[in-house]
Amino acid sequence: MATCDVCGNDYDLSFEVRTVGGSHTFDSLECAAQKLAPICDHCQCRILGHGLQSDGQFFCCAHCARESGKPKLADRV
Repeated sequence: MATCDVCGNDYDLSFEVRTVGGSHTFDSLECAAQKLAPICDHCQCRILGHGLQSDGQFFCCAHCARESGKPKLADRV
């Protein structure tokens, strides 16, 4: 069994995710998202989809980008 990096649960069905910065062990996708998903710079939600990025800022949608002064960013349709 392995211990989740986020919640500390020692779980027999844990899994490992490798990233450029190393590897992480999780017991659920929720814990993986909490550790790895970027956060919208406007509304602070976790970005689980494609999101948008500009000048080092991350946004969950075009609305949040516009509200943060990035009017040229658009959602992919």
